[in-house]
Amino acid sequence: MGFPPFRGAVRQIILASVAIYVVILLLLSFAPATGQALLTGGILDPEHIRQGWLWQFVTYSFVYVDPLQFVLSLLGIYFLGGAVEDRIGARRFYGLFFGSVVLSGIAGFALSLTHVLAQGGAAGSGAAANAILMVFYLFNRGAPIMLFPIPIQIPVKWIVFFTAAIEVAYLLLSHFALFYFILLLGLGAGYVWYTLVLTRKTSTGLSEKYFGLRNSYYRWKRRRAARKFEVYMRDRDQTVTFDEHGNYIPPKDDKKNGGSKSGWVN
Repeated sequence: MGFPPFRGAVRQIILASVAIYVVILLLLSFAPATGQALLTGGILDPEHIRQGWLWQFVTYSFVYVDPLQFVLSLLGIYFLGGAVEDRIGARRFYGLFFGSVVLSGIAGFALSLTHVLAQGGAAGSGAAANAILMVFYLFNRGAPIMLFPIPIQIPVKWIVFFTAAIEVAYLLLSHFALFYFILLLGLGAGYVWYTLVLTRKTSTGLSEKYFGLRNSYYRWKRRRAARKFEVYMRDRDQTVTFDEHGNYIPPKDDKKNGGSKSGWVN
């Protein structure tokens, strides 16, 4: 029943969000014009993105107006973020947070280009909170978690399904507003980030495929160069031989290197 430790990247993100929200509230109360300008510049707005306000792909995650949205988003980051950060480290947790925010924002903006779906604005770190939830589930597929303050353990997969179902319902009720698209896209961004960045096996597999393709290309170039050299030497009434790997095979009476079959390797 204890609370998760409040430390590391989770603490820094939450403290920054609280500080910015306090500034927004004070400005809206005592300097409404300045506060509104801050909201306009920070909230993700497809119209502004088309005008080149690309910083909104990041800043919208720190801009809030609704206190309930603010509390729920940060509670999601706090209660699950610590476990995810302990698993992947602070540096990759920052990558998960900002990567999911940017991916969700870009995908939402792309949908807004239809001029039918994903209209309006989006704000808050709900996308990042959903991405953290998805990553927590992928790391702990069979684990139960306790929903504070309800003292009942619920399998995390049902929390993911319930979250997605509620947000789909709000998406339909809002006529496909950008805000709820961003929340749902956060779940997808968490899955993508887990698959491409956080899974060591996948990263290793991609590296092996890359180096395998590169080495195959170099071997092909070597064999091709050997064939060209054989043709070149035949045109001058001389014979040279290369093996299947493109290594020069010296004549039998010219063996060196201990009489190896393939001779030297360049």
